[in-house]
Amino acid sequence: MSSALAAPPAPSGHPLLPALPVPSGRPALLAYDGSGIDGGLYTRIIGWADAAPHWLDQLVELWSAIGLGLFAVLMVYAWWRARGADSAVMARVLASPLIVVVAYVVNSAFKSVVQEVRPCAQLVGSVTLETCPGTGDWSFPSNHSVIAFAAASALWFAFRALGLRAVAWTGWIAAVLMALSRVWVGVHYPHDVLVGSLVGVLVGVPLALVSGRAAPLVDKARSGPLGALLGAGAAPVGASDEAPVETRSP
Repeated sequence: MSSALAAPPAPSGHPLLPALPVPSGRPALLAYDGSGIDGGLYTRIIGWADAAPHWLDQLVELWSAIGLGLFAVLMVYAWWRARGADSAVMARVLASPLIVVVAYVVNSAFKSVVQEVRPCAQLVGSVTLETCPGTGDWSFPSNHSVIAFAAASALWFAFRALGLRAVAWTGWIAAVLMALSRVWVGVHYPHDVLVGSLVGVLVGVPLALVSGRAAPLVDKARSGPLGALLGAGAAPVGASDEAPVETRSP
């Protein structure tokens, strides 16, 4: 197991307020030591990682680093399948990456207010798979978990609209594995990924539900220069490829 031994932060005289440099000289609002919430569970999990087979740690570390790319692949696949679907379905698909961006922005604001020190920096002697992020890269909530669950929420509605329910579950499974991996590699407490998952769902589901209302915009785009990328969409109900048959009265 590869390891990064984190150095503890400078003492501040207060168990919940470690002394940390804060940008622009302003005082931290809620900078705190999150180990009091589930630091014991975190320590147990990284202990499991330390005792795990090397191949498993490598697999988890690789997934934690590049696993978010799977959601990009799923979004491209959804777009490909939606080219022959109606405009409401395509609108849901196209909204997926935008939903992820919105969730990320919301979470970044959350992080800047609740400035939680990374567990690998807070807990002396923590041995982690991934190098501990530097000071100012706050732990709560987990960005990876937010992105994964926001993407899974958006893709759930997109794939169900396409009739691909089995594929829709893939996003949720990948999101859970991503959240778990962030604790396993040692850069987040369990509560970081739990709240991050919740933020992703709370942002992703409402936006995914209303995204179908952008169908008129897709209709307009399909009749313009982007038509080749968006496809022709579903055939109108009752339309037939066969030419009408002429009949004569006797």
